[in-house]
Amino acid sequence: MSSKKAENIFLFVPNLIGYGRIVLAVISFWYMPTNYVISGWCYIISVFLDSIDGHAARAFNQSTKFGAMLDQLTDRCGTMGLLVTLSYFYPKYMFLFQLSMCIDVACHWLYMQTSVMVGKTSHKAFDVNENVIMRIYYQKNVLTFMCMTNEIFYACLYLLYFTPGPRVLGTSLFRVSAIFCAPFALIKSLISVIHAYVACQDLSAIDIQDRLEVRRRDQSKRVE
Repeated sequence: MSSKKAENIFLFVPNLIGYGRIVLAVISFWYMPTNYVISGWCYIISVFLDSIDGHAARAFNQSTKFGAMLDQLTDRCGTMGLLVTLSYFYPKYMFLFQLSMCIDVACHWLYMQTSVMVGKTSHKAFDVNENVIMRIYYQKNVLTFMCMTNEIFYACLYLLYFTPGPRVLGTSLFRVSAIFCAPFALIKSLISVIHAYVACQDLSAIDIQDRLEVRRRDQSKRVE
């Protein structure tokens, strides 16, 4: 038996950052309907820390499957909590917010789960034969930009419910930012659908391989 003490992955630096993100998200949810200042800052800091935990994982050589899952779930739940509030603030557009939540959660879960099943080291990993849109999307600068504009779009909708914010050339900065980021938020949702498409293709390949294995075993038993 090894004398070395087993590592406690739950106390890895990036995972500790992840726990902090969860606490900030919960505080943000609590104040979301009433206090946009506290809620907004907690949400923004939580999103900012999302860009830090990956660097910490690489710097300390502490990348783990638990950390990847924690990060993914925190992202999805954080955005979902904000969209629930937006559905309450803008009931006319509730269906669109509901659709956005379903696409975001279902497609990312399916893609990540399938990534594990096919043996990828990360849901962000891809090979040269994979969907070209996915290859482009998971380039670091592209992914950062798409995630940032998506968050800015929903955050600005949230803030506009309370205040127009700073004015630039007589126009609300939050409104201009929301209009600018809206197309990218829509594109990100469409890419989420592509996540599901790629995952379904991978699952189909797994099912076909599994069925072939079953047939081979059945044929071997008949020969015996």
